[in-house]
Amino acid sequence: MTYVLAYDIGTTGVKTCLFSIDGSIRLVADAQAGYGLYILPDGGAEQDADEWWAAMCQSTRALFQKTAVRPDQVAAVSFCSQMQGLVLVDKEGKAVRRPMSYMDQRATAEIRDGMAFGGQIAGANVVNLAKSLAITGAVSSSVKDPIWKYKWVQSHEPENFARVYKWLDVKEYILCRCTGEFAMTEDSAYSTFLYDSRPGKEGWSQELCRMCGVEMAHLPKIIRCTDRAGSLTDTAAEELGLAPGTPVFGGGGDATLIGIGAGCVSVGNTHIYCGTSGWVSTIVDKRLVDVDSMIASIVGVQPGYYNYFAEMETAGKCLEWVKDHLALDEIGIYLEKKNITEGQEKIYTSLYDYMTETVQKAPAGAGGVIFTPWLHGNRCPFEAPEAGGMFFNIRLETGKTEMIRAVLEGVCYHLRWMLECQDKKIKTSPALRFVGGGALSTVTCQLLADITGRQVETVAQPQNVGSVGAAALMGVGLGLIDGLSAVGNFIPVTAVYEPNPADKAVYDRNFSVFKTLYKTNNRSFALLNRI
Repeated sequence: MTYVLAYDIGTTGVKTCLFSIDGSIRLVADAQAGYGLYILPDGGAEQDADEWWAAMCQSTRALFQKTAVRPDQVAAVSFCSQMQGLVLVDKEGKAVRRPMSYMDQRATAEIRDGMAFGGQIAGANVVNLAKSLAITGAVSSSVKDPIWKYKWVQSHEPENFARVYKWLDVKEYILCRCTGEFAMTEDSAYSTFLYDSRPGKEGWSQELCRMCGVEMAHLPKIIRCTDRAGSLTDTAAEELGLAPGTPVFGGGGDATLIGIGAGCVSVGNTHIYCGTSGWVSTIVDKRLVDVDSMIASIVGVQPGYYNYFAEMETAGKCLEWVKDHLALDEIGIYLEKKNITEGQEKIYTSLYDYMTETVQKAPAGAGGVIFTPWLHGNRCPFEAPEAGGMFFNIRLETGKTEMIRAVLEGVCYHLRWMLECQDKKIKTSPALRFVGGGALSTVTCQLLADITGRQVETVAQPQNVGSVGAAALMGVGLGLIDGLSAVGNFIPVTAVYEPNPADKAVYDRNFSVFKTLYKTNNRSFALLNRI
C-alpha cells in the first residue's frame, strides 16, 4: 500500500487529501482550511501567500489526526491549484506583493497598449493575434490574463517590480516553498500565453516575450506535471508536519487535473466542472482556437493531447451569493428564525442542500425568470469584465424559490452555451462527466441533463477530483500506474442522469432568451461597471 498527499489549492480554501494507491485510488482521509479572497474597488482581486501556506499547514496536521497513517509513510506530495494567478517572488522565494488572482481585472490600460490597439479581430491587434496564434495556438486577449497583471505591476508598482526574481503561478509558489526550487509545469507555462506549444519547439517563446515586454529572466524552468520537482526541505517539512526529503511532484492546474481526476483521459471525452468557477473541457489531439468564442486548446498532461477549454468566471460562486444574500434573512424582519440543520423533522447537512431541494417546488423554467451568472464578468463565449448578474422577468408572482431555481438554471444555461460553442469546431461527448461541488447535488445534476439534453455522469466524491488527478500523477511518477491512459480504469461512474424530454421546450425557450441578454445590455453594463 502506497500513500500520497495531494493539496487542492482553490480560490477560497485548500483541500488536503491522503490517498492510497494499490490497484485503485482511494481517499483515506481529508481536511480543509480557508483563506481570504480580497476584492478591491478598482477591479483588483488578491490573495495572501502566507494564508495559503498557513491553511496547508493547518489542514495537514488536522488530516493526520483522523488517520492511523503516519506522516513518514507518505511516499510523495503534489498539488492541484487555481491557475492564471500572478505570484512575483524575490530570490528567497518570498512574494514581493500579494498574489493577484485569476479574477483580477485591473490591467485595462496594459491590455489596450499591448494587445487591443490598431486593427483588431476579437479585441486583439491583428499582427499580434496572428503571431500569438502561430506560436501558442491561443492569444492573451483577456484583461485577467497573467501577462497584463505582470505589466500592471511593472507600470504601477516599480519598486515591487524591481525586486522580482521569478514569475510564478499559485501552485509554483507552493512548490517553491516546499522545495526551494523555482519551476513551472508545462500547463501553467502555457497559461501565461508566452509558451511555444508547437510540437518540437515547446518552451518559453523569446519572440512573444519581446512582443509583450516580458523579461525572460523572470521566467522559471519548465518541467512536466509528472516530474519530481524536488524534495521537502527541513523547514517546509517541520511546518507542514511531514517528513523531510519527501518527494514533491510537479502536479498541475485545476483545468488540467480535474479532467484527469474525472476519468477523462481519451480524445473526445468531455467533462463539465462547477466549483467557484465553471468550465467545459474536451480532450483533443491538435491545437484549436475559436477566437470569437474565447475557446482555445490548452496544453494537457499527456504529450500530444490538449484540453479544448471554455470557462465561465462564476458558477458555484453564484449559489454562494444566493445563500448569503437571498436565502438568508439579512435584515432580520422575521419573528422567528429556524436553523434547518438541527431540530427539524428532516435534518439537512447544509443550507445548500436545503436550497437545492426547495427549488424543486418551482416549475422547470423558474416561472420565466432568468438569471445571468456573470457576477465577476465573463470570459466565454464573450470577454466582458464589466458584465454583471441579473434577474430578468421578475413578476408579482415571483418568489425566492423561483429566483433560487433561476440561479441554478442560469449556471446550466451558460454551461450549455459553452458546450454548443465547442460543438462548432469539435465533437463533444454524448455523455458529460460532471464534477466539482455542484455535482454533489442530484438536483443540479438533473438540471444539467435536462438543460443540455445530454446524459450526465458523476463519480465518487466529485468535489475532490482535482486531488484525485494529482494522486494519479504521483502514481504515474512513482511507477504505480502504467501511464495516464490507464487512469480512467481507476475512476468508475457512480450515477447517471438522463434528460427529461417533458421539460425540453421550456428550457429551450428560456435558453434562447438567455443568450440575448448580454448583447442587449452590454452598453448598460459598461456604463455602470467600467473600471
